[in-house]
Amino acid sequence: MQPGDPGRRQAMRKQGNGMENFKTLARRVLLLSGLTLGAVMPAEAMEEGALTIDTGERSYRLNVEVARTAKERAFGLMERDRLASDAGMLFVYQQQQSPSTGFWMHRTRIPLDIAFIGADGKIRAIDSMAPCGNDVNARCPTYQAGVPFRYALEVNAGFFEAHDIQVGDRVDLP
Repeated sequence: MQPGDPGRRQAMRKQGNGMENFKTLARRVLLLSGLTLGAVMPAEAMEEGALTIDTGERSYRLNVEVARTAKERAFGLMERDRLASDAGMLFVYQQQQSPSTGFWMHRTRIPLDIAFIGADGKIRAIDSMAPCGNDVNARCPTYQAGVPFRYALEVNAGFFEAHDIQVGDRVDLP
């Protein structure tokens, strides 16, 4: 093709359209990524409250974020770099959950302990959970409750042991 050749101009226009198509595709991917992330991330700040754990010997107050919706529970404490020593997240369910219901730590950066709590406010089970990577293919374990529960409380790893909080202790819920 020669510089003034009409076929060359048409080919260059097509090449330009290819770049426009690439830009359009890139914008769509970014938009869809944002929409997907928005579907997982809470749209607004979660409800905050305080709860008390009573061991019979002592009481411990925690400031908690309350995850009531499926969207809030799905996001949980993902992407956090730290959690204050007197803080946690309370997962609230409308109905009692099965013993096979589990939590996983995908995209969670900090080690956590979890207490599974009955509708009566008593701790029914406690477990420790290790962080798991961001990779979609990461084989993150699921931590099953092993007992029926209505609430779950996530706190920093070691919190329950450090405060001698055990199964049977009572949680005064917000």
